[in-house]
Amino acid sequence: MENLSENEKNGSQENSEGQFDGIVKSGSVVAKNSKEAIHCLSIIGQIEGHYILPESQKATKYEHIIPLLTAIEESEEIDGLLIVLNTMGGDVEAGLAIAEMIASMTKPTVTLVLGGGHSIGVPLAASAKKSFIVPSATMTIHPVRINGLVVGVPQTFRYFDEMQKRIVKFICTHSNASEDKINELMMRPDEMATDVGSIIDGDEAVKYGIIDAVGGLSDALEALRKMIEDKK
Repeated sequence: MENLSENEKNGSQENSEGQFDGIVKSGSVVAKNSKEAIHCLSIIGQIEGHYILPESQKATKYEHIIPLLTAIEESEEIDGLLIVLNTMGGDVEAGLAIAEMIASMTKPTVTLVLGGGHSIGVPLAASAKKSFIVPSATMTIHPVRINGLVVGVPQTFRYFDEMQKRIVKFICTHSNASEDKINELMMRPDEMATDVGSIIDGDEAVKYGIIDAVGGLSDALEALRKMIEDKK
């Protein structure tokens, strides 16, 4: 085996350090090979929106993700985007904004649900051109909720209802799920002990049409590479 030159060693070390910095700062990394460059973006913990979450809580900040998605869409060096999800949900408007950004991208996109894609994580999972979920992952589908003080007037509850309709419409537009099925899953009173809604696993998510297929990392990458090849 040939020994690497000092410049090659330094270049390799700088590239590794740059990738590590990218993971630390944005939860993402670019994986390159001789054929394509894939940007891997992770959406984990709770999606932070208009209110700052405690430092002790894992969070994905939407003000970081939105400009990053814009940069990926405009980059000539990036061929496709893999979004890895393990989220408990979070800010509804922020999560839906990220989902709309992903859905409007022209580059090949694939989502992979690992662990969980709960609450507003459901439209995020459905936002890509192809979606996968591992068999052990779960998704919680429930009505729109809010914490803290609520003004108890009809306008408030109408706002919740309209926001919920927008979320259901987005999920159904970007998946094979029907509006009736999503509403049924949202309003089931017998699934959760103290609330309404449903918790479904990977196989059920595919059966209901919310996710395209059950699969892991290799399946998601294979589908993404196929889309990249077709686009080229």
